[in-house]
Amino acid sequence: MTGNKAQIEYWNGPTGEKWARHNSETDRGLAEAANAVLKLAGARSGERVLDIGCGAGITSFSLAELVGPSGHVTGVDVSRPLLVLARSRTSATNIDFIEADAALYPFKSDYDLIFSRFGVMFFVDPVAAFRNIRNAAVPGGRLAFICWRTPQENEWVSLSYAAAKPFLPERKPVHPHAPGPFAFADADRLQGVLRDAGFSEIGIAPFDGMMDLGGVPQNASFQVTQLMGPVSRALQGADDATRAKVEDVVAEALASIQAGTENIRLGMACWLVSAKV
Repeated sequence: MTGNKAQIEYWNGPTGEKWARHNSETDRGLAEAANAVLKLAGARSGERVLDIGCGAGITSFSLAELVGPSGHVTGVDVSRPLLVLARSRTSATNIDFIEADAALYPFKSDYDLIFSRFGVMFFVDPVAAFRNIRNAAVPGGRLAFICWRTPQENEWVSLSYAAAKPFLPERKPVHPHAPGPFAFADADRLQGVLRDAGFSEIGIAPFDGMMDLGGVPQNASFQVTQLMGPVSRALQGADDATRAKVEDVVAEALASIQAGTENIRLGMACWLVSAKV
């Protein structure tokens, strides 16, 4: 099976380093999504959990509290900068972290629950990757994850992209199924991937929430132009002047919708996904 070399390089380069430096902002922005998928997963005391794309560990820590000292959580991610931070943030004995590509790692069939917050959309061969992930579960094990719906349905994407578009470098169109944040926006395709990987009792339900970007428009703009989404990817390789211009025009757009001194909150549109082994 083909590995995810491009994604590994991406998350170990400037993007991974920026996510590590600004993890508090991304965790705050994705909090509603994290809470929704944690509720869906229903981790129970004593269970063993695999957290795919665990990043700096925020969901792994929540899962470790839910399973308690008799359970265990293993977080797996390809990003060394994020894993260094995750390991530094806990001394719990019921959690560990692995730097690995979940599409290829030889997991033992140990886990009652396989979980992910936005960590499973980056596989080059998603069917093969999910087959490998399925092998990590015990018989009757559960899968629960959250992923993005289309960019157009996500206000945090559509607003920032509309403001930034006149200033973005020319870029070849990206195939909608290419590895990336929106690879599973098509629910029918997603169901087919999981079915072909051997999962059963597949459930895919919409979740609509809000992304909290904080109260400072310039900082909010940084998050949606330099950290997350299509604008940040379009700016790969752009010069500093272009980056600064894009960040400024998006900050202006965000300031125009801000209500007084309240935090800037933009809509997020996701799929909550469950399945059984």
